[in-house]
Amino acid sequence: MPVTQALATPSVSRARERPDLIRKITWRLIPYLGFIYLIAYIDRQNVSYAKLQMVGDLGLSEYAYGLGASLFFIGYFLFEVPSNVFLEKVGARIWFARIMISWGIVTILLALTNSTAMFYVLRFLLGVCEAGFFPGVLYVMTLWFPFEYRAKMVGSFMIYSAVANAIGAPIGGMLLDLNGTLGLKGWQWVFMVTGLPAVIMGFVTLAYLDDRPESARFLTESEKEWLHDTLAAEDTSMNKTKHDNPLAALLDGRVLLMCFYYIAFPLSAYGLSYWLPTIVKGFGVSNTVNGFINVIPWVIVAVALWVIPARASVTGKQTPYIVGPALFGAVCLVASVYVPGNALKFAFLCGAAAGIFAGQPVLWSLPSSFLSGAGAAAGLAAINSVGNLGGFIAQNVVPWIRDQTGSNEAPMLFLAACLTVGGLMTFWVQALIRRKRSNAGIALDSVAAH
Repeated sequence: MPVTQALATPSVSRARERPDLIRKITWRLIPYLGFIYLIAYIDRQNVSYAKLQMVGDLGLSEYAYGLGASLFFIGYFLFEVPSNVFLEKVGARIWFARIMISWGIVTILLALTNSTAMFYVLRFLLGVCEAGFFPGVLYVMTLWFPFEYRAKMVGSFMIYSAVANAIGAPIGGMLLDLNGTLGLKGWQWVFMVTGLPAVIMGFVTLAYLDDRPESARFLTESEKEWLHDTLAAEDTSMNKTKHDNPLAALLDGRVLLMCFYYIAFPLSAYGLSYWLPTIVKGFGVSNTVNGFINVIPWVIVAVALWVIPARASVTGKQTPYIVGPALFGAVCLVASVYVPGNALKFAFLCGAAAGIFAGQPVLWSLPSSFLSGAGAAAGLAAINSVGNLGGFIAQNVVPWIRDQTGSNEAPMLFLAACLTVGGLMTFWVQALIRRKRSNAGIALDSVAAH
């Protein structure tokens, strides 16, 4: 079959030959990796709960706290690509264990914070230690799942971040209430209790996780062979780019474009999650009620993370399931500013949260449509590392907009604008991916003809 024809009909039918095997791999990997992601997300956000007591106890200014909290993203940015390159070399089992044990230890050490400088150093180190986990999971999924399943698998995996957001506030509140127990402050209990599971799960990972399908103890030889052949045929049919040097993927125009494209989504996500409790508090509810109300958006996000990627997998389309949710989220953000009544305002904020998150698993299927091997590991890490600078921007720009305008609503308009730009950039990204793939197909046909 000519390469150009194969591009139009990638081996979808072959990928659907073994739904039993896909289910087997899914149940083995997704709940486990998702639970680790839940722990990571709580450890990333626990500083926002600890802040309620930590700022006063340590004499931190609001600016010092905000800078320290956001330094996580700088460490994350600098070490994301090196971490994923190491993962590709040494395997997921050892590297994920290293990531979890080190980030758990740093989280526990945050309980010993006694100065602004120590807070800055440990938050930066937390980013360094955790760097590589999320894009590492994305890379691991390229080793275990055919392309058409990846959006759905990433969506299932990301549901655990919604669960973490839902349960994080109640957990943080209960731990803060331990203030004075065994002579420790409540904020110290927050860091110690949330850091310990990461260390434990790091050691569990050494015994549970397999590096690749080829070494998997739970797969038969025929299952391993089928998965290897299916992924190899898929790489050929989709004309994926293989970089001998993984760092060369960082100069790929599609990767560079996606780095800046993705910024809009973490920026909107962190901006909304940072500001949502403040918005709800403005409704005049107690702190306890605020915490329980903030569970609702994340339940809706979890449902959206299941439905939208599943629909994308069934239809085989990506663009509508990225652009549609993003624009829906932007409209909801704008509507939340202008509609009357707290109940309606909150309903639109819930819709905005769903729109921000629902299309991201589908978005993450795009890099693996043109990258493979070590290049995929480096490319995915680069996109995530640059994109997550959106979290740094959100934690600094959103409060600045609030202070400059004196309005709780103005930050929502800023987030809506960012999300709209990100959603519409999907057309540009997809056009570049198709053009590069088409050019690769023409070149391969020319080589075959000679």
